[in-house]
Amino acid sequence: MGAASNPALLEVADLAKHFAIRNVWKRRVGWLRALDGVSFSVRRGEILGVVGESGCGKSTLGKTLMGIHRPSAGSIVFEGNEIANISPYESRSLRRHLQYTYQDPGASLDPRWKIGRSLHEPLVIHTDLDHAARDARVRQILHAVGLPESHLDLYPHEVSGGQQRRVGLARILTLQPSLVVLDEPTSGLDVSVQATILNLFLELQKQFDLTYLFISHDLSVVRMICHRVAVMYLGRIVEMGDTETVFARPAHPYTRSLLAAIPDIGGKRITDDFWLEGEPPNPGNLPSGCRFRTRCPIADAGCAGQEPTLQATDPTRSVACWKAEATS
Repeated sequence: MGAASNPALLEVADLAKHFAIRNVWKRRVGWLRALDGVSFSVRRGEILGVVGESGCGKSTLGKTLMGIHRPSAGSIVFEGNEIANISPYESRSLRRHLQYTYQDPGASLDPRWKIGRSLHEPLVIHTDLDHAARDARVRQILHAVGLPESHLDLYPHEVSGGQQRRVGLARILTLQPSLVVLDEPTSGLDVSVQATILNLFLELQKQFDLTYLFISHDLSVVRMICHRVAVMYLGRIVEMGDTETVFARPAHPYTRSLLAAIPDIGGKRITDDFWLEGEPPNPGNLPSGCRFRTRCPIADAGCAGQEPTLQATDPTRSVACWKAEATS
């Protein structure tokens, strides 16, 4: 991929986000480790996919990068600047070029405001542009996402779900970001609308020189659009590598289980011998050793010892599994 030789735009090291678990008397009785030592980098011009079951920490990762959640530990370096645990005032200018799209685009738009006002608001907050300059940029971006100028006078409830996503994209593109966190950007859309939105993402990436962190549970979409993929389980990355390598030869048992669950109409599955059994452990009371071992079909007594860390198994992939060689 062309992005492979580009420098890192975002570097995350040992990122953690722990939420307090409290009893009925509001006393802390434990910690829910939503993110627990996550490390990765995103190259400029790349689309990095983040996949996993609900509750694995995907959305928490995106919101922690954005500062919506304050990290418990770790480092976030964006465009050469450390942005973890800085003040809201300091983060305003640094995070302007790091934007986030919500799973529910309608929730990010004030229902009392017309779309035109919602698109002007980020420019009022983050720039010194006068009204004429703001209006020119808003109209330019609206055309870029494929919406007519007449939508500026509509309210969010007056447009469809797919159009709301376009409005949400337009709203963040007005600030000319370099990295966009896309949180489940195709959820709840018809298949035909999904295809249109995905094509729009690719067109906008080229037009505005964007980099994407693409959070999704839809593995088929991730395979189609992402250069690399990170597989998360209970707050940690368990496998990471080039998308085609991971999909063609999944090494971690959890990755193999996820791929086995992809619906297949004709043809041969990537893998059909690994199926997830049971429910994930309580994230507030994780098992010892490998946190996937209680659901893993090849786990043995040794997996209950030390927790595995991401280790490179080849130049294009890293895996956190004591038995990775046996599964690759």
